[in-house]
Amino acid sequence: MTEAKKKRSASEPEATADLAAPAAAAAPEAAAQTNIQIHLRKIPLLANLSDEEMLRVRADMRVREYTRREVVLQKGGAGDSLLFLLSGQLQVLDITEDGRAIGLRMLVPGDFFGEIAVINGSIRTASVVALTPVLVALLPRATALHLFSHSPSVANQMLRFLAEKVQRDSQFRALLSIHNTAKRIYSFIDLLKEKAPGDVDVVENLPTHQDIANMINTSRETVTRTLLLLAQQGIIQKGTHRLIIINPDALKKLAQA
Repeated sequence: MTEAKKKRSASEPEATADLAAPAAAAAPEAAAQTNIQIHLRKIPLLANLSDEEMLRVRADMRVREYTRREVVLQKGGAGDSLLFLLSGQLQVLDITEDGRAIGLRMLVPGDFFGEIAVINGSIRTASVVALTPVLVALLPRATALHLFSHSPSVANQMLRFLAEKVQRDSQFRALLSIHNTAKRIYSFIDLLKEKAPGDVDVVENLPTHQDIANMINTSRETVTRTLLLLAQQGIIQKGTHRLIIINPDALKKLAQA
């Protein structure tokens, strides 16, 4: 075993943090403190930190719980922390001038968000809303910036993430420019799909029909009707929170038609 691996093995308990989060209560001032155990090395962005860096993160990180539909980040707010989704599901939203909520993307456990305002020292450019009860970890801006500039593993992951984000946002803008609503839904599903074990195309943590409608500027009824038609054609199989793409070639042809 190398010296580095010996060091990591000897200090593995340090990668687990017992952090206090306010429990749900009627009155905030009466909220009890709940100890929540978080395995920091299971967070992809933090997985390869040195033991010294991990200790600093552990000391500075705080955890908060949010209920369904609660606002986690408000557009226009201060970019004072980098956030990590530990459990549950979040949606990134932009609010138009006429008050409409436009969904930008979904977040799942392990994802981080709020990075642009942290890097620029600017205000939040979008809102983030809880789709389910969620647990979120907050890392102060100063600590996050230290990691960006002193940890090669974090810097490399952040660069890859930002490059992928630019590409994804470009694809999403192209999707929104499609005039045919059904084709827009086909393209959206094709964009969300990923490979599961067994070389199966799936959409995990499928958003609700209303959330999909918000994201691609259509109605919930249209989304429901289109997904039902795809299921009847044997192209997809819909579960509670999962979509299996039975015939990915047929879906792609519909999206590109």
